[in-house]
Amino acid sequence: MDNETVDRTFTPAARAALQAFPIDAQDLTLVSLSENVTFRVTDGRDGRAYVFRLHRPGYHTLEELVSERAWIRALSEAGIDVPQAVLTRDGRDYVPVTIPATGEQRFAGLASWTEGRLLSDVLAETADQQRVEESFKQLGAITAAMHNQASAWQPPSGFRRHALDSDGLMGMAPHWGPFWEHRSLSAGECRLLLDVRQQLHDMLSRLSRDPSAYSVIHADMHPGNIVVDGNRLTVIDFDDAGFGWHQYDIATALTHWQTKPNAADIERAFLAGYRANRPVPDEALSLIAEFRLIRWMATIGWFHQRPEINRPSSVFEERKAWVLDQCAARQRARS
Repeated sequence: MDNETVDRTFTPAARAALQAFPIDAQDLTLVSLSENVTFRVTDGRDGRAYVFRLHRPGYHTLEELVSERAWIRALSEAGIDVPQAVLTRDGRDYVPVTIPATGEQRFAGLASWTEGRLLSDVLAETADQQRVEESFKQLGAITAAMHNQASAWQPPSGFRRHALDSDGLMGMAPHWGPFWEHRSLSAGECRLLLDVRQQLHDMLSRLSRDPSAYSVIHADMHPGNIVVDGNRLTVIDFDDAGFGWHQYDIATALTHWQTKPNAADIERAFLAGYRANRPVPDEALSLIAEFRLIRWMATIGWFHQRPEINRPSSVFEERKAWVLDQCAARQRARS
């Protein structure tokens, strides 16, 4: 969808929904069209910037979106830098809005704009290995702080988020879709993924769900969801947050960089930052390799649920090839 079509489809509805919020909405600018339709908007009274989202239909209920906000507020109270939500004039987190061009209903929400640059962009531009490792050490510390908060936190009554448990990750109806059904897979590759899926499901079913290991997690904790402003790192994009194992968050942070030549140094730096703020037994960390595989298997499902992405990207092809290679290696080791 080109920018002109996006503007024609979503902007009128966005402007209408913004009237429910206590700002003088000016300079509404499209930022991205991905999971959600995301705009940057300025308050004409004081020039402050905000992020305004039209959340994709069918992914989260209103109850689940309000629950997401509840956790973000709790993280902020714990001293973790996150975007600050803005309520409507009558105290709601979200307002429903109908998109006339498509007939779909979305929920619209407003939050403070986070100044800075994505950590992924910053790291892609630097050849300074020390800077890279220090950034991952900080990321590890933030991840540990979030796990500390979530492990000790009692969610409010009515809190609802999806579960990235054995079924949510590796069940027959996983949260990100049946990855073994992706149109690019051969019949043999499909059988291979199904076999390994069952093995991983069995492994996850045996894991503890004690809050010290399993709690609300961000579930998409990678450098593309961290904003850098000086020495400050802000965690954004809680769209995928749900209940899950802490190892999944750790694996997600590391998986996106596992093909880099300095991957081992990055992992050491991340874990040093994490363990300086939260103890984690070696036994738990020994499962990171399995959670890395689970993450990229789930990512194939993410692509499968988006047929609008007609051509497989280089990112998808890289991940699919890695997943198939890892699954084949597991099968050889078992035979």
